[in-house]
Amino acid sequence: MSEDSPFGDLLDDANEVERPSGRGGRIALIVFLVLVLVVFGGSGGYVWWASAAPLAAPTVTSSAPSVAPGAKAEVRLPASGSMLVSVAGGESYLGPDAAGAWLSSGGDDARPIASIAKLVTALVVLDAHPLADANDPGPTIAYTEADTDLYDQYYVRGATIARMPDGLKLSLHDSLETMLLPSASNYATAIARWAYGSDGAYVDAARSWLSRNGLNSTRIVDATGIDDRNTSTPSDLLALGRIAAANPTIAAIAATQWADLPAGPGNIENTNALLGTSGITGLKTGNLGDGTFNLLFTSVLDVGIGAPLHVLGVRLGGETRASANQDVVVLLESIRDGFHTLQVGTVGAEVGEITTPWGSSAKVVVAQNASIMTWSDTAVATSLDTTTPEKYADGEKVGTITWTAGPNTASADVKISGAIEEPTLWWRLTHPTQLGG
Repeated sequence: MSEDSPFGDLLDDANEVERPSGRGGRIALIVFLVLVLVVFGGSGGYVWWASAAPLAAPTVTSSAPSVAPGAKAEVRLPASGSMLVSVAGGESYLGPDAAGAWLSSGGDDARPIASIAKLVTALVVLDAHPLADANDPGPTIAYTEADTDLYDQYYVRGATIARMPDGLKLSLHDSLETMLLPSASNYATAIARWAYGSDGAYVDAARSWLSRNGLNSTRIVDATGIDDRNTSTPSDLLALGRIAAANPTIAAIAATQWADLPAGPGNIENTNALLGTSGITGLKTGNLGDGTFNLLFTSVLDVGIGAPLHVLGVRLGGETRASANQDVVVLLESIRDGFHTLQVGTVGAEVGEITTPWGSSAKVVVAQNASIMTWSDTAVATSLDTTTPEKYADGEKVGTITWTAGPNTASADVKISGAIEEPTLWWRLTHPTQLGG
């Protein structure tokens, strides 16, 4: 019998089957083979049919494995005083409410705002004397002897002041810079009087401006904030912060660490020591002593999602300046830490199996590592789209697995791992009902 004969394969396959031992077993095997040869050997029809008959397609079973979400964000708010925070730019991660009053602690009661009142002074003065842009010096203010006397008056009251030489002439821009950076109370009163004629006229203008802007929970009694009757709520201050941050002159000044104005106050430094830390760009500090340290702040916070978050917040009632600053930094960093890259796919992870009636099998596995950026414990949805293999070959792509979390998606190919072997001729001859598919 030639080597190409299917009967030769049949005999080989038969030889691989466990045979009965002894003389009786050998006789039984010989009888079986003789019968096969007698029945099929004449025409070879069955053997030829069985050896070439099509097979049913292997069965592919697969499922999209679930992925555990990331760790829940631990946003850290102070235990004393109050804080209110909003975030713009991250709504697709944080939800639509983030741009409003997103995070809060300590309630919304009115508290003394101290020198944050100087932001109101700046905005009310600019309402009467607007500047074209952040570089516009504006009108020149000729300070009077009464203005220079304010230096001594506020000095004895323990207020923050800045040098104002006799006969000083200074632009409105530089005057506002002197009021806001070192928080000079003598400049605040002098600028308000210049703009509105008297302290009382300024207060009336400030209250009218507050009412027009819907800041009805804010009370102003002077231009400096050193009177503890200057009060506001966290929600009003958040609204005030939006207005101030949108004003190019105030936003630019608030982001300035220091300035040198030799004709007037000389070298002045911003009281906001956090500029540049955790993306902080402003806006205004204030305090009336222990337990009243405040910061109205803006931050452009890079959290690794492309465009940075624009955070606006207010911290009221800090015990000290250092603790109030720390509270703000801890809050911002806890927001940043809440964003994380989550590995969702691992090379070789099994997502399915290919099986055959004759016992050959292979795995369906993830072909690439994949990760996705998420916020906090955002749920991860997984979907698996598979196609019928063409060759059932090792490494053949048979679909795609996709993960979705918030606004982000990641995907990876899935492939066959392991080869599907053909059935033996013996299996074909002994399983006629599973042929012809």
